Amino acid sequence: MASISDLVPGVPQPIAPGVWRLLAPNASVMTGPGTNTYLLGDPPVAVLDPGPDDPAHLAAILAFVPRPAQVFVTHTHRDHSPLAAALAARTGARLIGRPPPDDGRQDTSFESQHEPARDEIFEIGGARLRAIDTPGHASNHVCWLLEDEGLLFTGDHLLDGVTPVILAPDGDMSDYLDALQRLRGYVLGRLAPGHGRVLDSPYELIDRVIAHRLWRESMVAQALVDAATASVDALVAEVYRGIGPQLQRFARLSLLAHLIKLEREGRARHDGDTWHAC
Repeated sequence: MASISDLVPGVPQPIAPGVWRLLAPNASVMTGPGTNTYLLGDPPVAVLDPGPDDPAHLAAILAFVPRPAQVFVTHTHRDHSPLAAALAARTGARLIGRPPPDDGRQDTSFESQHEPARDEIFEIGGARLRAIDTPGHASNHVCWLLEDEGLLFTGDHLLDGVTPVILAPDGDMSDYLDALQRLRGYVLGRLAPGHGRVLDSPYELIDRVIAHRLWRESMVAQALVDAATASVDALVAEVYRGIGPQLQRFARLSLLAHLIKLEREGRARHDGDTWHAC
């Protein structure tokens, strides 16, 4: 497997026949080395997850794909889709993805010209790209499967070395786990995530993430039982002991997603920010 240090912004790197990864220059705590933009076709004729609104990244995309016919997005968080509008304006490319939900975290400039149905197939230079709806991290999340290569573009549904944050209340833990289980029904060879390296052994990773989420859920449920009544912040302090302050707000969102799932199952209830065990 390639090293993270091999990921260099602005330099297209081939990862499969007819697929290049182009790293955006937006490294951070939440994006890792940056957002992966994928350039599809031989020669490239489509862009997947154009990335943040960055002029240098736009120039790098257009230098490699001067006339994209289609721009696909996995979801509309601001590190994945903002350049779609500029690409469409400059080239007339068709924007394909699901509209942004109204949760204050979205790229509201994204205006989809086609909302993909589950398992809809798109032709990319003779290859088949399948839309697989995968809500969870965000309600409008879609993974894209390049069937000829068994290469799944996972956006933020599955990542390199970390478990995705479930951004409640738009993000949904039940939906996330259901979508992971559905992915096991597809023929997958490798995963091309929205951040980090290409990953082998996709089914093993899916199983590990499911197991991790259920383990974390058991910790949340037990902490709530032990406390009987607790605030979300108190539960975060108990369940995510030792987590750094810069990650606490993201841990809070995922923990809230677990609590919402427990409430649906009749195992918790809440009054405002106060949660009770049932």
